Amino acid sequence: MRTILVIVSRRYTDHVPWTAHALDVLDDAGYRSGGARRAVVELLGRQNCCLSAQEIFDRLRGARRPVGIASVYRTLDTLADLRLVKRIDAGDGIARYEPSPPDGDHHHHLVCRDCGKVEAFSDPRLERAIDRVADGLGYAVEEHEVVLTGACSDCL
Repeated sequence: MRTILVIVSRRYTDHVPWTAHALDVLDDAGYRSGGARRAVVELLGRQNCCLSAQEIFDRLRGARRPVGIASVYRTLDTLADLRLVKRIDAGDGIARYEPSPPDGDHHHHLVCRDCGKVEAFSDPRLERAIDRVADGLGYAVEEHEVVLTGACSDCL
């Protein structure tokens, strides 16, 4: 008898419910969940960070999922309108998208100004600092995005 140990990244499993949630919201809003729309949702649900429309198109094509680039853009627009994805502006002129988890969990981004690499990060101390600043100025922050730009270790 063999025992097989399967290790699944927590980040992956955290996004699996988003896929089902997104497909339910699309269905409730009257959108069909077949073809391109489903392929984009399933791909986004497996990601740890944001992707551009071109990156989504390239990954789907590489996985032999025939989806047109225009369908990718239309799907992303629909998902954004339904607040299922967040549009991330990393300051490089490329719109990137990532799932908006129903529980409001989020992360921030580091962007390499030289190679364009984007990495996600979370820091509870940063979240507390943002809350302190907002409280001190009398704001009730509904959402925020932090993008740090610099050089990654490969480009230093």
